Amino acid sequence: MTEVLPADNDRRLALVDLLDRVLAGGVVISGDIVLSIADVDMVVISLRTLISSVGSLLPAEGDVGGDL
Repeated sequence: MTEVLPADNDRRLALVDLLDRVLAGGVVISGDIVLSIADVDMVVISLRTLISSVGSLLPAEGDVGGDL
């Protein structure tokens, strides 16, 4: 389980700490691109990406089973 810490306004968070937290839990970034001419949508592109560490996506060693 991830421990939730109370917010502290005086504490600064280093970029390395932020990256570690993001990779441990994962983050999904999504967006849409719309190309239109005269207010008529010609092309709509939906983008989604998952950023996470491999270790957080794989099951733990004890959780491996034969069921798929």
